[in-house]
Amino acid sequence: MFSSDSSTTPDDTPGPEHRDFVAALATGLDIIRAFDQHTPRMTLSEVAAKNGINRAKARRFLLTLHALGYVRKTDRYFELAPRTLDLGYAYLSANGYQDVIRQHLEHVTEVTGESSSMGTLDGDDVIYVARSAAPHRLMTVALALGSRLPAVATSMGRVLLATLTPEALETRLAPIELVAHTGNTITDRDRLREVIAVVRSAGYCIVDQELESGLRSLAVPVHAGNGRLLGALNVSTNAARVPRERLEAEFLPLLRETADQIGRAVN
Repeated sequence: MFSSDSSTTPDDTPGPEHRDFVAALATGLDIIRAFDQHTPRMTLSEVAAKNGINRAKARRFLLTLHALGYVRKTDRYFELAPRTLDLGYAYLSANGYQDVIRQHLEHVTEVTGESSSMGTLDGDDVIYVARSAAPHRLMTVALALGSRLPAVATSMGRVLLATLTPEALETRLAPIELVAHTGNTITDRDRLREVIAVVRSAGYCIVDQELESGLRSLAVPVHAGNGRLLGALNVSTNAARVPRERLEAEFLPLLRETADQIGRAVN
């Protein structure tokens, strides 16, 4: 059974109109996040348009990020520099994830022969903070640290959404567009709420070919010893190779045991 984690509902977080909100910092981070797999390189005009700001403002931010080493410029194009990885590594290091969790995920992969990952909720997405990849590749998109997938269509995402209070869940779901990635994807909002309620009660989630055809995944929450939610742990499998019954009978106990071990090791 899940318990709600107040850390996932930061109601005291200052909004854009709050006197403590630093708009310039927010814009700079938005510009960094604007570079993705679809737009890895952009001109000044493209950055301005994607962030809804004028060219002069975009230029100042890009030149500042360039001076700090987070962005590099080639002719008319800007792209992220390797130094942006420091931002992600700082998060992993601060939470003690890298060594402890990687070893546990590798054990899951060794026992099951399947890829295993750990993720946290970030906006509408699950962001991957640790991963152990099996030799075979399941998804058309290559996953690595920092990869993002839509929370509503993934097992880790639904596990994490299930930890939210009903009010926080409604706030999170309201602006999300429910996209049909496959014929199995749940796109009815009421049905999605029902599924998340079942996940909350069961303490685990199986998503069966909703994100990509042939992909079946299982996830459980991971809590520290003090009850703090650390994230979600999953195993991704080929639906033709691993039936749902095997996920529940063999993989679920292993994931729960692994989640407990991680929780005891990470404070």
